Amino acid sequence: MIELDHLSSLSPWLILLAPVVIMLAYTVFGLSGFGSTVISVPILAHFLPVSYLVPLMALLDLVSASIMQVQGRKHVAKAEMKRLIPFMFVGFVVGATLLVGVPDKYLRIALGAFAVGVGVYSIFNPSVHGSISAWWSIPAGVVGGSVATVFGAGGPVYATYLGGRIKDKTELRATMSFLISISAFTRALVYVVSGLMLHAAIFAGLAVLAPFVWAGLRIGHRIHVGLTQPQMRRAIGGLLLVTGGSLLVRTLMG
Repeated sequence: MIELDHLSSLSPWLILLAPVVIMLAYTVFGLSGFGSTVISVPILAHFLPVSYLVPLMALLDLVSASIMQVQGRKHVAKAEMKRLIPFMFVGFVVGATLLVGVPDKYLRIALGAFAVGVGVYSIFNPSVHGSISAWWSIPAGVVGGSVATVFGAGGPVYATYLGGRIKDKTELRATMSFLISISAFTRALVYVVSGLMLHAAIFAGLAVLAPFVWAGLRIGHRIHVGLTQPQMRRAIGGLLLVTGGSLLVRTLMG
């Protein structure tokens, strides 16, 4: 774990790169309600240990999702939350017990391929002509919670389900950010109990990067307001395609 007295040994490129990456990640979060971790961690992991980045991103996600909830709480699809949340917590348990024994490489390949497939479908089919069954909340909640526990990135799974259920782009974003806030809070508690969160450098990183999180959220919100629903679906599809593809490339070439 990085400590404050070791920060001077970090690459000077990180001082320039980290704010840009975080602003980009939270521009995406402000646009869609998810995606910050899957964008930022693969890039910043070249400079910082994942054991530092994952708890830091949980804190940043918790703060940013809370900010978005203040603004968009009334748009959250409460019926979908009631369906998803119980199974999401089942997924947290599954991820913490069963998936830790599965080779990390195979999990990353599966998640990357899934995200790419859904992304391509959303780009070429941007208009929602019908709703998927509410029964899909069961696998979406369990798989999303499991992936969030292992990678801190259950957003692509939740977005796939909610994109087939919610037609309003503002409602979709608000519901996604609410789910991410619950996931981030739960992960933060786990990291506190395990001791991963109890390091001054993590809170120093939170303080330094918070302004760039706020700036990214503002930019993402402005982009979101200007998009139609089909454009929003294409934007989320593009996000899934890029993040899933980068995950596949990083895993297969690593």
